[in-house]
Amino acid sequence: MAILDILLYPDERLRTVAKPVDTVDKDLQKFLDDMFETMYKAPGIGLAATQVNMHKRAVVIDVSEDKNEPLVLINPEILTKEGKITGEEGCLSIPGIYDNVSRAERITFQALDRDGNPYEMEADGLLGVCVQHEVDHLDGKMFVDYLSAMKRRKINKKIQKNTLRTSN
Repeated sequence: MAILDILLYPDERLRTVAKPVDTVDKDLQKFLDDMFETMYKAPGIGLAATQVNMHKRAVVIDVSEDKNEPLVLINPEILTKEGKITGEEGCLSIPGIYDNVSRAERITFQALDRDGNPYEMEADGLLGVCVQHEVDHLDGKMFVDYLSAMKRRKINKKIQKNTLRTSN
């Protein structure tokens, strides 16, 4: 397995809309394993292929405390959304930045698992939010897009300052 490089906001490649996965094969499974290793090391609870510069519709998630409930979503599609919940979100592509985002409280989604088998699942709480966040990545959208223009400007200034500080 390998640790992959995570693209950092505002990298324009994060805005690429991912293409559907045509074939679930050993190469894709190895890539998914690398995504899990990268996500766990970061550390995070979700990672979309877009974030590691692979523009295929694939996501890995593990919201468990012990990091022992890995979930693979290939070609995920959110079928239903109910209610509304607001909570603090962060992102591996925007390290150190957190803000409140409104999401559906409960969702139903379908996807393919690591072996290419279709499944459908209901999710709420942290898992529901995480699925929505990662599917947004596949669509070229980031959690900061839900924030006001003023908040996005403040985040961009903070990132620019941090970038200047680390490059000197």
